[in-house]
Amino acid sequence: MEAVAKLKNVPTSPRKMRVVADLVRGQRVNHALNVLKFEAKQGAARLDKLLLSAISNWEAKNEDQKLEEADLYVKEIFVDSARILKRLRPAPQGRAHRIRKRSNHVTLVVDSHNAESEEKNTETSENK
Repeated sequence: MEAVAKLKNVPTSPRKMRVVADLVRGQRVNHALNVLKFEAKQGAARLDKLLLSAISNWEAKNEDQKLEEADLYVKEIFVDSARILKRLRPAPQGRAHRIRKRSNHVTLVVDSHNAESEEKNTETSENK
C-alpha cells in the first residue's frame, strides 16, 4: 500500500527542485535518505524531511507491517510550479525590470516492493 506526502509553496524554483528530485526517483528509501543527507543542493534538506514524512504516513497506514521488512522505495516524485511572486527591480534610465520569485509544490509517493509482488501474484492467479 502506498503513502503520499506533499510539500506546498516551497520558495525554490521548480527547476532547481527537479534536479534534486531526479536523484531519488525510484531509489530505495534508505539509499534516498543517504543521498539527500549528503547532497549540497538547496532543496535536498526539504526533500529529506518530506521523505521522512512519507515514511511516517506509510507506517500509520500499515501498522501491521514492519518497516524493515516492507522494502520501501520512492515510487513517484514530481515537482509542480506554484505561485510566482512578481517584484520590480530598478533599471537604468528610469525603467524597471520584473523579477519572478518562483515557488513549487512537491508530491512524493512511497510504496513497498512486497505489495507490488503480491498484487502481481494475485493477478496472475486470477487469470489462470
